[in-house]
This record gives sequence, C-alpha cells and structure tokens, in this order.
Amino acid sequence: MIRQLVVNNVLHRPIRTAVSIIAVGVEVALVILIVGLTSGLLDETAKRIEGIGADIMLQPPSASVFLAFSGAPMPTKIGDKLHEMKYVQAVAPVLLQLSASSGIDVVYGIDPKTFRDVSGGFVFLAGHDLQAPDDILIDDWLAKSRQASAGSTIRMLDHEFHVAGIVEHGKGARLFGPISTLQDLSGSRDKASLFFIKCTSPDRTQDVMDEMSPIFQGYQIRPLKDYLSLMSSANLPGLDAFIESMIALAVSIGFLVILLSMYTTVIERTRDIGVLKSIGASNGYIIRALLGESAFICVLGIAAGIAMSYATRAVFLSSFPTLSILITPNWMVRSALIALAGGLLGASYPAWLASRKDAIEALSYD
Repeated sequence: MIRQLVVNNVLHRPIRTAVSIIAVGVEVALVILIVGLTSGLLDETAKRIEGIGADIMLQPPSASVFLAFSGAPMPTKIGDKLHEMKYVQAVAPVLLQLSASSGIDVVYGIDPKTFRDVSGGFVFLAGHDLQAPDDILIDDWLAKSRQASAGSTIRMLDHEFHVAGIVEHGKGARLFGPISTLQDLSGSRDKASLFFIKCTSPDRTQDVMDEMSPIFQGYQIRPLKDYLSLMSSANLPGLDAFIESMIALAVSIGFLVILLSMYTTVIERTRDIGVLKSIGASNGYIIRALLGESAFICVLGIAAGIAMSYATRAVFLSSFPTLSILITPNWMVRSALIALAGGLLGASYPAWLASRKDAIEALSYD
C-alpha cells in the first residue's frame, strides 16, 4: 500500500521529480569527482615516483612529500658522500622546476647517465635521449595532450626547448631536461632538490638509511616503497578542508532541494493528507510515506549521479589525457549515503509538518 502511494506521488509531478533527481545526482557526482580528482592525482603521482625504481629518496630538512613544492637547497656534492656508502649502487640528483607555461607541470632536471643507472632508463617511443643543453623529453601522455612530437619545439621557463624524444610515462615527471640547463635557468648552479638512491639490493634499504641518518641529520630520508602511503590529502595543508567544504556544499544542494520539494508537496497535498487521516492513517504512516518518497527520489538521484560521474570523467579525460580521476566503490557508497542522509534530513521537517495537520482542517483546505 505505502509503496504504491510513494511511487504514485513521485510520478504525479514529473518535472519537479526530475529536478529533484538531477539535484541529488549533481550532489553525488560532485562528491565523487572532487574526491576522485584529488585522490587520482595523488595516487598517479605516487605511482610515477615509485616507477623510477629507486629505493630511497633524500630531501632537505622540512621538505614536503609533494615534490612540486621543493626548491633546490642541496649541493650536488652530497651525491659523492652517498656513493661512498656501503650497499649504494647508484645516486641520481634531480632538480625540480615548476612550469606554468601550458598548465602546471613539474620538470625534472636530470643527468641522463645517473638517472638511467637508478631507474633503468626510459622506454623511448620516438626520438632519442638528452644530448644537447636545450633538449627535453616528454612522456607520451603529455605529448598527446599538447600534440607534441619528437623534433618539435616548446617554450618553457622562458626558454626554447627542443623535444628530443617521447618516452613512456611512469618515470617520475612528464618533462625531463638536462640538470645543468635547469640549474642555469633557475640560478641554482650545482644545486639539487633531491637525490634518488638505488641500493645493491632492496633488502639493504634499511641498512643504507641507518647509515645515512647520522650524516644527514634533519634531512628527509624516505623509502620509496612506502611513498604511496604518504601521498594523501592529510599530508597537504588545506586539501582536507577543501574536500570537506565541497562535500558540505554538495550536501547543502541536496538538502535544500529535497526540503523545498517535499515542503511544496505537503502544501499541495494538504487535502490528500486530510483524506488519509480521516480513513485512519496514523502520524507515523504519513511520515513514512513522505520519507519513503524522498528516499525513492534519492535512490534515483544516486544512480543518475554515478552515471554523471563516469560521463563527466570520460569527457575530461578525452580533453585532458594527463588528468587522473579515480572513481572508487568506497566513495560511491559514501556519496550515496551522504545524499540519502541529506535527502531524508531535508524531508524530515515537511514530513513532521504533514503529520501534525488536523484532519478536519486539512479536508477544508482550499
């Protein structure tokens, strides 16, 4: 009985129902996409760092786990000390530069030989390795995004670079240039942002870290196998607050739309409520009917929101191939529960208001 009543009430005003479903869908999609974008970028960045193949990363004191915020405060001579340590196979200094010429990109300034010793080298899809001071390597995702090819020229850091080669993604950055050139451009001669260290065996990682600790007191010595766990919104100041603000905004949208929709429903159906009460419907029955209607709308909105999330992600990825949006079952469930809770909360006052109406007054309502 109550199920049929709920379905009939939802279908009675199709336009208003559609607007409510879309609003709940936008709420769900907003939560999924905001969280998916942040977690996707962090996860993809971490995997690229791990893909370098190093065992240890050395950063200066107070350095952020997010490499884009690094400067160039360490002398490259530190690499000589690292080479002398037992169980150290290779050391690669890297200078990081942030480029905003065509979007925000982190450029790795590398020495091709030492970086190859640590990472095993690039997989070239076109062109060749760094040879000239103005050469630069681009990974395949960024090349597709910028429609770049081996032999083309790009302007970055107020400098013209020659695209020497297109490499397979997954080796830290998307752009690689000679470390000496980036040192000159940034005024950081003989400086590095970090060092990647390859041990003779992964089992020797802790031994090397123990030897490094007394020499590099205060420095950040991180095992790369644990790097993925460090890349979270909790480690980036303000990101958690931003995500929570976006979720609160999404909940507010669903709450207000359902509140307005159900309140209007109660006003329009005052006489219907009176009829139900006159034939013996209890206050609880009226509340369950209105909350059931709200829940039904939310369920339809949740399904629409998940579909909107996948559609929006497909559109973004087709336009921005380097973007990473991670849609997980965990956050689909959480966004659904958030939307359902917000919808039921928004319907609570109209449902309570409907249950308090007097049957005689409701029947005489015009």
